[in-house]
Amino acid sequence: MTASNTTQIKKLNTAAWIVSALVLFLVALMRELKIPLPEGVDFGFLPPFHATVNAITALVLLAALYFIKQKNIERHRQMIFLALGLSVVFLLSYVTYHITTPETLYGDADGNGVLSPEELAAVGGTRTLYLVVLLTHIALAAVGFPFILFTFVRGYTMQVEKHRRMARWVYPVWLYVAITGPVCYLMLMPYY
Repeated sequence: MTASNTTQIKKLNTAAWIVSALVLFLVALMRELKIPLPEGVDFGFLPPFHATVNAITALVLLAALYFIKQKNIERHRQMIFLALGLSVVFLLSYVTYHITTPETLYGDADGNGVLSPEELAAVGGTRTLYLVVLLTHIALAAVGFPFILFTFVRGYTMQVEKHRRMARWVYPVWLYVAITGPVCYLMLMPYY
């Protein structure tokens, strides 16, 4: 490996750490920061958009896997770039939605932001299932995000063996997050 390659890898790794820290900070901030929307503006269209972007990301990731299994590295790279681009669009839209819109609670049939005993009884164990899917989705998205970037850096800089070793466990996490996003939306959809 040349000195310029080593420098490029260090710069990309540093960028991955910085982007990861900023994203995690932004996601943590969106729970605390609420920006009221002007009268008549509603971002209620964003949750189905998020689910669609996640579903497309999952399909693109499956295509990326297909292409690498076919040893079509160029098409694999294109799919990974597309998946990363979709993830950026999702993230920006998701944060925008959550800093401007009150949280929707699973089981909150009357939409008042509070789960009454009757509402909890009505959803029963499905709320627990929803929370398990949601919490694993969130945790794996948060933990997996930096590793997705590092796996990308390894592939982009042609550190093929390191890329493969990381991708073996990072890829399933990314795919799980992309699939469970729409699942969470479909489960929460009756309460929007």
